[in-house]
Amino acid sequence: MAKTPKPAELLKNLSYDTLPETHWMDTPVDFRPGTWLFPGKAESLIAVDLPNPRKWSPEDADWKLPPNWKEIILEGMRERLDRFRSLRVFMDTCVRCGACADKCHFYLGSGDPRNMPVLRAELLRSVYVRYFTASGKAFGRFAGGRDLTEDVIKEWFYYFHQCTECRRCSVFCPYGIDTAEITMIGRELLNLIGCNVDWIVTPVANCYMKGNHLGIQPHGLVDSMDFLVENIQDITGIKIEPTFNRKGAEILYVPPSGDIFADPGTFSLMGQLMLFHETGIDYTLSTYASEGGNFGSFTSMEMAKRLNAKIYAEARRLGVKWILGGECGHMWRVIHQYMDTMNGPGDFLETPVSPLTGTRFEHARSTSMIHVTEFTADLIHEGKINLDPSRNADLKVTFHDSCNPSRAMGLLEEPRYILKHVCNNFFEMPEETIRENTFCCGGGSGLGADENMEMRMRGGLPRANAVRYVHEKFGVNMLSCVCAIDRATLPPLMHYWVPAVSVCGVHELVGNALIMKGENKRTQNLRFEPLPGIEEDENE
Repeated sequence: MAKTPKPAELLKNLSYDTLPETHWMDTPVDFRPGTWLFPGKAESLIAVDLPNPRKWSPEDADWKLPPNWKEIILEGMRERLDRFRSLRVFMDTCVRCGACADKCHFYLGSGDPRNMPVLRAELLRSVYVRYFTASGKAFGRFAGGRDLTEDVIKEWFYYFHQCTECRRCSVFCPYGIDTAEITMIGRELLNLIGCNVDWIVTPVANCYMKGNHLGIQPHGLVDSMDFLVENIQDITGIKIEPTFNRKGAEILYVPPSGDIFADPGTFSLMGQLMLFHETGIDYTLSTYASEGGNFGSFTSMEMAKRLNAKIYAEARRLGVKWILGGECGHMWRVIHQYMDTMNGPGDFLETPVSPLTGTRFEHARSTSMIHVTEFTADLIHEGKINLDPSRNADLKVTFHDSCNPSRAMGLLEEPRYILKHVCNNFFEMPEETIRENTFCCGGGSGLGADENMEMRMRGGLPRANAVRYVHEKFGVNMLSCVCAIDRATLPPLMHYWVPAVSVCGVHELVGNALIMKGENKRTQNLRFEPLPGIEEDENE
């Protein structure tokens, strides 16, 4: 494992003025430890029928590509150009104005020109020009085209996995070009010849075979949930009894698996379980569709479809009316942007209606699935739950807009509405770094591994700078978010850049503030830390 440089060293070596001595087409990729990801394991590729399973490393001179790899790539490009009109538009429209150049967190953190969205897209566009345009076929490099070589494949692998598909660049493009979509196509093409990363492929295989990214068996899932329930009982005195695979429940609840097995996501899940118990909603979980997240979207749309299908298959099998999703990011992008053309519409389900407020979530009429923050914000707005925000009085909170729920789906106000009702100290980061302009965590879209930690810390620098600003100005000590990937990637980022700031989910703070009927006197938060003022009360 590569040693990550200290923050001061990383910043010292960061430059936006130093350009390669050679043209970008002639500059080889430097697979420096800490900046690239391990390749997909052969057994994981076999499990989901991906091609060319083998043992290899990006550091190898020979990547063991199929003999006809070039034909596979070009045919794959031809097929996608015919299938996706947007791809051809994105290839033909860019005028290289550079409006996106300094909007990418990986460029801001690395200073590498090929991490400018305009140049990252050019990695694919140059091959498109060479083989699919008249000017490129006639004039080659003079027209901006280049031959498809193994060095190009290596370049694609390196830089398409230094893009988190966050779509921030698309917000600033005057032509609306979405470089994230180009990255997605680039990764699809790489998968055709077996050039994928393990931190994506293995979670995909686990989710396909066992229902969740971690590959936890049904009994393991139930055991883990029992552990969280016991913790809730220790804190509140109330025993919560979630059900699994119960037919006839009104609601199927689908959390991200990371929140079941890893802190600080577990605390957010505990808050949701407490909320569901307090409100008495009729819900069940599935041990077969125990994962809301969809790593398949980082592989191909076909794989995303396969993983998305399990949720709706379970909803049909269990006979629920609608689906409630947990605090997850790419679940929402896949569900709301692609589900209708993948596995839907879910016409065997109903438009979600809150059983407590009667609110009808019309925007989810087709998908029959809403985000838990939409559900909770509605409960608060209608006065259906009792909250004591003073239980979070020791926290000064800011909110990180996770890329997929915010920029892709417009989930902007609901989390903020909740936070302002469960804590007394809420502060926004600078306007140019939040909402639609939010900066990525630096580890999304399957890049949250340990072996590329240096690049993660570089990519997360712009977000960390915004957090540091509110920490120094307002004393912010907690960064809240609504994405399981963020709850996994932001803690090491904060530890590296702003160590005084911790990370939590929105519903962890809801759980702290929630006044439950019949609860014991609360003395601890969901992390088993003393609630504010408890020490003073005990001294009296």
